[in-house]
Amino acid sequence: MRVERSGAVAGGTTARERLLDELSSVSRRYMASYALFNQAVADHLGLHPTDLQCLNLLTLEGAPVTTGRIAELTGLTTGSATRLVDRLEKAGYVVRERDAGDRRKVLVATVPEKIAEFGRMWERLGGGWSTLFDGLDDRQLAVIVGHMRRTVEFSGAQVARLRAGEV
Repeated sequence: MRVERSGAVAGGTTARERLLDELSSVSRRYMASYALFNQAVADHLGLHPTDLQCLNLLTLEGAPVTTGRIAELTGLTTGSATRLVDRLEKAGYVVRERDAGDRRKVLVATVPEKIAEFGRMWERLGGGWSTLFDGLDDRQLAVIVGHMRRTVEFSGAQVARLRAGEV
């Protein structure tokens, strides 16, 4: 392969174009592997994959939330979010409780013992995850974090476009 001064490889493709093509391919494999991993974990726990990701988001939120907030976090309708909460409650991962400040409002709270069990399972599965980054310096880690943040924002915007019928 001969690289010309412009960065183009003989035949017209630049090194950047090749890297972007590879990034596209690797990203698709990454997303597929994560979706399959998520499905396997959900199957193991007897949950639907969306329920598992909702549980993940609830642990990130920390405080109890309304079903409306769950609908916002997941992009589900409020009716679908209610059914999701029903399934998580039946499985013992969440409970519904009245808001102390507004007794009309119902909050969904995670069950600490079940979340601890969930956390232990994640530790068993991903305990060596941080070793994937052992050879990287802080600048390289910051690039990965930045990329992941931009990807989350981009994906959120694309989900909104799909739901709005703009595609």
